[in-house]
Amino acid sequence: MSSLRPSARPWHGLAVSLCIMLANGTAVAALTVIDDIGKPITLASPAKRIVSLSPGATELLFAAGAGAHVVGTVEFSDYPAAAATLPRVGNSATLDIEAIAALSPDLIIAWPYGAAQRQMQQLLRLKVPVFVSDPRSLADVASGLQSFGRLADSYTLAAAAAQKYRLRIEALRQTNSGAAPVRVFLQIWNSPLMTINDRHLIADTLRLCGGRNVFGDAPVLVPTVGYEAVLAANPEAIVAIAEPAAARAWLATWERWPGLDAVRYGARFAITGQTISIPTPRMLLGASALCDQLDQTRRRRANGRRRPRKLAIPPSQCDILP
Repeated sequence: MSSLRPSARPWHGLAVSLCIMLANGTAVAALTVIDDIGKPITLASPAKRIVSLSPGATELLFAAGAGAHVVGTVEFSDYPAAAATLPRVGNSATLDIEAIAALSPDLIIAWPYGAAQRQMQQLLRLKVPVFVSDPRSLADVASGLQSFGRLADSYTLAAAAAQKYRLRIEALRQTNSGAAPVRVFLQIWNSPLMTINDRHLIADTLRLCGGRNVFGDAPVLVPTVGYEAVLAANPEAIVAIAEPAAARAWLATWERWPGLDAVRYGARFAITGQTISIPTPRMLLGASALCDQLDQTRRRRANGRRRPRKLAIPPSQCDILP
């Protein structure tokens, strides 16, 4: 029996230490969350002062119930309305590291591109945990909500928001699971003509609706293409990801090719970029609109390629679905 006592003493010491830590509240408060690049982020206690370095992350934090803890963000972080009043610490081109430090954050949410990517070493020198947020699929939006909820001690609200979002995405998936495929050109810029490949977040929404990206196999995420390439692909629908005024001008350009299937079907549509390209629950708006547009295309294709009298440009929408 005596030979077992020395090996038991370290565990006794550990138990005493744990009791002390529990009494001080430190052991229960510490948490670790894996960020979107696989890096563990450990906080001694839930974040109370968060600086968000992308509009999408800012919106996602608010959706996760953590908006009250966001103390700074970047340009174009204007949704929800409360986000528009937050101090600005930079934009996609450059970050003001001194302004970030002056806000005394206990957590920074960074986007792995643009200014945050270029200035990551400066951010790390602040000795503040940096969570890299990079949702790349519809499913990642729900995961992001839950991660932010854990980090900011708003997990109950975040989990409820994530479940509501998942249910609606699944409902769209079920509705469109047997729909006939539609060839789609996703236009994200006009001059030069630009689109996205199948690794892009928007393409995940297109797949949800039964669409087939005519440039899905492009080797780069955001390829520049020529009009000749689009004509050769002959999409059955063209969807402009832009604000209504810009989209109207972009889509009118295609009238020059009346033999294009998308023109013959009258299947030229627009979706506001904020509702389909920013990975937040508002993507439900963009996904619903896109699925509806492809349904219209299928009906026109089945009914002898009838054309409407004017372009289908829906009004901009900025509210989460009820």
